[in-house]
Parts: sequence; C-alpha cells; structure tokens
Amino acid sequence: MTSKTPKITPPTTTDLADDLAADVRSVVSKLKRKLRAQSTIRGDLTNTQISVLLRLERDGPASAADLARAEGIRAQSMGSALAPLEDAALIVGTPDPADGRRTILSLTKACHALILQVRSVRQDWLSRTIRSRLSSSEQRQLADAMALLKRLVEE
Repeated sequence: MTSKTPKITPPTTTDLADDLAADVRSVVSKLKRKLRAQSTIRGDLTNTQISVLLRLERDGPASAADLARAEGIRAQSMGSALAPLEDAALIVGTPDPADGRRTILSLTKACHALILQVRSVRQDWLSRTIRSRLSSSEQRQLADAMALLKRLVEE
C-alpha cells in the first residue's frame, strides 16, 4: 500500500499590496528625512520637544500633564522636555483661570512664526523639486497617486 504524501505548496511570495505597503513606507520615510534636512525647527530639539510644539500648534494650549498623557510619557519627563522650550521662548505658561495651581502652556508668537517659516521653506523645496524632476504628465500621475494615498489614511 502506497501512501500519498500531501503536496506542500510553497509559501506564497509577497503580494502586490505587501510590496506597495513596503514601498510607501520607505518613500514616505525618505521624503520626511529630505524635508527635515531642508529646514528644522531647531537642530538641538528632541523629537519629543518637536512633537510637543506641533501638538500645541494643532490642538491649542494644554497643561504639562495633558501633554505628557498625549505623548505617552511620564509627567517628570515632560517637565524635562518643556524647560528648554521655555528657555528658548518657544512656549509660555500662564495660570489656568479655572485652577490657579495649573499652568497652561501655549506657543509664543515667535514659535508660530518659526513653524510657518519652516513649512514655507519645505514647501518651496518640494514644489521646486516636483517641477524640476517630474514632467507635466508625471505631475498628473503624482496627483492621481496622492488621491489614492489620501483614501488610505481617511478614517
């Protein structure tokens, strides 16, 4: 009696979606690095500090405890991150009108101006790069691809 051994199918190689996911992640990471290289908020700021500045810009004033929760770090660590931002006059604290024991942090006008300047420099670099490296047809293809990428991140 002969026994048939089951045919083993080799594992499938990655499918197109897997390849695209890897490519998108790689390209987005490289683009972020290139944009950062064009202009930074301040070269000596940590990722946490930059994240805090961008969070305050996006979400508005907040307490140190709120920022620590939002960033997923301990309040003590947030205090260490905030001190240099205050020293550099990028953020300012004011007493919370509802609870005088709390301080509400917000961006200074100088920080807002700096963020706008950084964005402008990065936007200018990217616009010039798109114009110089992509034909009109390729720019339209990029616009189509952007519409698809936007769909991926819509909630």
